[in-house]
Amino acid sequence: MPEQQPARAWRLVLEHIERDLLDGRLGPGDRLASERDLATDLGVGRSSVREALRVLEVMGLIRTSTGSGPQSGAIVIATPHGGMSALLRLQVAAQGFPLDDVVQTRLVLEGAVVQALATRPGRDLTGPRLLLEAMEADDLTAQEFLALDAQLHLALAEVSGNTVIAAMMAGLRSAIESYVQEGAASVADWAETASHLRTEHLAIVEAIEAGDADAARTLVHDHITGYYTATGLTRSSPSPH
Repeated sequence: MPEQQPARAWRLVLEHIERDLLDGRLGPGDRLASERDLATDLGVGRSSVREALRVLEVMGLIRTSTGSGPQSGAIVIATPHGGMSALLRLQVAAQGFPLDDVVQTRLVLEGAVVQALATRPGRDLTGPRLLLEAMEADDLTAQEFLALDAQLHLALAEVSGNTVIAAMMAGLRSAIESYVQEGAASVADWAETASHLRTEHLAIVEAIEAGDADAARTLVHDHITGYYTATGLTRSSPSPH
């Protein structure tokens, strides 16, 4: 399909910049190469570069400025640190994981995450709540929305207190995003889909806050399988049991 090639090009740019961050070739305060240079060096169109930069900005890694001069372009404002560097290396390697395996692993990991959160006293959902608010913006592209979506699921895992699950979710982020972005290309009415996903996200967080572990697990199961099924990536929803 014609939409797949730009999607792959967009991922190529994103992964190139992530590698530069991981390897220390880029750090806070550094400026990225120009759109033209990145497009030439990576053999992609400038539209693919712009999509990657917009998603990186939404994720809080860079800030972009228009115009000309030394303050124009994109500047790095955050970089991976500590154990996250190793996790992002896994993330780049995870691109080849089969979709069914990714879905089944998400169901196991995220079911455990929401159950732990719902039964954990003193849970702090400030981070996930801020991501929910960011996803309310009307001007987000599908790519930007889904980048925030993936970050929300990762944020819940991080808050759960299980460092192994959080590490596995971080390592899978690239594979998860790749598949959900592929699914978005088949959505006829993205605005309606985004509204539905917002409602589901909010219901999951509210079930966690209410301490209802069973409801949270059911909601996250239906949320994950529902998207893959609705976008035609999978044929049926695996049982939550």
